[in-house]
Amino acid sequence: MFFSLLNEGGPFFMYPLLVILILVLILIVKGFLNKEGVPKTIKLISSITLFALVWGFLGHIVGMIGAFDSIEAVGEISPAVMAAGIKISLLVPVFGSFIFLVGRLGIIILTWMQKD
Repeated sequence: MFFSLLNEGGPFFMYPLLVILILVLILIVKGFLNKEGVPKTIKLISSITLFALVWGFLGHIVGMIGAFDSIEAVGEISPAVMAAGIKISLLVPVFGSFIFLVGRLGIIILTWMQKD
């Protein structure tokens, strides 16, 4: 199920996001284990998750441009086909937003655990 969604959303955008999710999770765990480098880890997680969010929306925009090109070439399109295309184009920004939220939650926890 998960890998079929990755393929549906477009491997060019979804698989890098999967790698970014794994990287963010590794950095969060690293932040828990290595208390000395937490501020640098927090900045890195922040930058990477923001990139994931923007990458997801870039994937959405590219997908919508491709969909509109296809609609223009065909002429008429059924509402069901249009709805399926919109659903597929929304998979990438949803995954990017999920990664952003996971990273932000990790940042909140790491910041909360820091000693003053």
